[in-house]
Amino acid sequence: MITRLVKRAPPRLHACFAAHSLGKRPFATTPAEQEEPSMTPAESAIAELLRAKLQPTELLVRDVSGGCGSMYAIDIASPVFRGATMLKQQRMVNAALGDVMREWHGVQLNTRVSEQ
Repeated sequence: MITRLVKRAPPRLHACFAAHSLGKRPFATTPAEQEEPSMTPAESAIAELLRAKLQPTELLVRDVSGGCGSMYAIDIASPVFRGATMLKQQRMVNAALGDVMREWHGVQLNTRVSEQ
């Protein structure tokens, strides 16, 4: 059996993952910086929309696209979710964000009912 090694060009990176943005990625921060997450202006704007409509007791919005704003991870706990299924909770978040989500490639949602 003869096998050939084929040399392939490295895959191209999406614009969000360009070399200049790698330092902005979440795993590039030190543990001390991760303890107290600070949000970018875009993350803060998303958080304000959610605070206004869902009154969360816990909320974290993170740009997980490498800094270009095409994908966000949202972790939210709210008493408004009480009695709602997970799908209904996620639909409530989608409704609160409205047209803002149309500009994104994707979103990771983690919803839960507040302990209060």
